[in-house]
Formats: sequence, structure tokens, C-alpha cells
Amino acid sequence: MSTAQHKIGSGFGAHSTADDVLAGADLSGKLAIVTGGYSGLGLETTRALTKAGARVVVPARRPDTAWKALAGLEGVELDELDLGDLDSVRAFAERFLDSGRTVDYVIDSAGIMACPETRVGPGWEAQFATNHLGHFALVNRLWPAIEPGGARVVSVSSRAHHFSGMRWDDVHWRTGYDKWQAYGQAKTANVLFAVHLDKLGADRGVRAFSLHPGGIITPLQRHLPKAEMVERGWIDEQGNVLNPSGFKSPEEGAATQVWAATSPQLAGMGGVYLEDCDIAEPAVEGDASGGVQAWATDPEQAERLWTLSAELTGVNAFA
Repeated sequence: MSTAQHKIGSGFGAHSTADDVLAGADLSGKLAIVTGGYSGLGLETTRALTKAGARVVVPARRPDTAWKALAGLEGVELDELDLGDLDSVRAFAERFLDSGRTVDYVIDSAGIMACPETRVGPGWEAQFATNHLGHFALVNRLWPAIEPGGARVVSVSSRAHHFSGMRWDDVHWRTGYDKWQAYGQAKTANVLFAVHLDKLGADRGVRAFSLHPGGIITPLQRHLPKAEMVERGWIDEQGNVLNPSGFKSPEEGAATQVWAATSPQLAGMGGVYLEDCDIAEPAVEGDASGGVQAWATDPEQAERLWTLSAELTGVNAFA
């Protein structure tokens, strides 16, 4: 049975932290894979999960940088993974499968945002390839290890999915590249991925969710010129974050993905988009301030994207 895209009254909110949603939780014996788990929201997610007793595998494109960021955290393993390189995705998944372990939570937190036009692999647009296709291939290759009867896959999207639906005639932006619309398409793909994965995995007891973590100043903004962030009202000329902009702290930003992965309030649910530690409402037409756009939760588009992604990556655990 599909889950309604409406709030459930979780009791948490925009300023709840990852520690708040895990208060009293004992995740001993649980294993999570958190992509990007050494930077920004991913690092805070790793910290909160390990504090609650989980073991966390952090696949990293920059292992040396990751080791420094993760220093002092117990219960963390580091491995190498470049989501823009399908051979790297395959190698990581094979190493994990060879360990014989199962996974309780896969949190797809890594991503790039609003980068200059960049091509990876066979000429794929980098934001779509890294944020969506890399995670698609990763989850499908890890599928034999994803624990039936309770595992969750969490796809970290963004309110930026409002910027663009799927450009089916040109998903790789061969013409007329726009960094923000390309990011929006990639974030729409993150939502659609969770919609169809949940449909495929529900009978096995594996549920999938997508989410908007909130606006947070993190290394995700590394491709943006300072002048652009000043113009958008995110920071001042000295680089200070402008609190009236409504930015969350990293601890608050990580809360929704941690809640999605672990909360008993979501038992038996799946395939929905979350924000502020609750299920989001459908977006109001013409209002991009919150909620989820219909194009991102359309099951037909979700299946179409799954088929395209399987063709592009050559991976489909359900074929």
C-alpha cells in the first residue's frame, strides 16, 4: 500500500537535530553506509549514528581528507568510492559484498551542486551522473546485502527539485547548460529514484525515502562564487552566514535523513518525500517554498527514470 504524501505530526520540526531524533535509540548491531559521510551533513549523520551505537561505512572520493574529518569517531570504516566513476562504484560494492555483511541503512548523502558544465564517464552531465546515476548503480549493486524486513534507503534530494523536472529529451544537457536547472533535475531524479525503489523493494520489507534536508552552508557550496552567495543573501561580504536567511545548522540539517533511516514512526511507510523531520505536503502550484512537486513523485516518471538509469549504468538488481 502506498504512503500518503501528507504530514504525520512527528513531533519534530525544522530545528530538531540528529541527536534529538535519535534520543534514546540504541542502534547497536546496525550497519549504515553513508556516502559523503565525512563532510557537511554527511559528517554530522555519521557522528549521530555512531553516537547511537551504529557502525558506519563511509565511502569517500578523497580518503585522506575523510580520515582527517573522521578522526576521533569510533565505529567508522572508510573505503574509496567515486560516484562519477561506475568502475569505482562496482569495485566498492564488490569489496563490501565480499565482507559478507548486511546493511540496515543506505544514506545517499554525497552530491555536487551548481558546478560549471562538467562531463564524466561517457560524456554524462556531472550533477545527474554523480547525484543520481552513481547512487542508482551503488544501491543496485549492494542490493544482495541490503537487509530484508527492515532496511531503508534514503535518497537526499533538495528543495531545488522545484527548479526542474526531468528533461527527457536532453537529460545530459548537451545543449543550453544551466547549472541550477541541471542541479534541479538531479534532485528530482533523487526523489523519483526513491519512489520506484520503494515500489520494487516493499514486498521484501525494504523501504525508500527522499528528503530535503534544509538550507545549510556546507562544502556543497564550493562551486559557487562568493559574489553569488552574497547576491543571494546567504552570506555577507565578510563571508558570515546571514541567519535571517533561514539556514539550519549541520546538526539540524542532518536530522531529517537520520529520522528517515531510523524512525519507528515511519514503519510500514515508504516512497515519500520528507522535510523538517516529517512527511512533506504536496507543493502548492506556483509556490516553491516547500513541499514536493508532482513531477517528482509521479510513479510513471519514476519507472521511466529507473529504466533509463538501468540502460545507462548497465545495472538493475530487479531485472
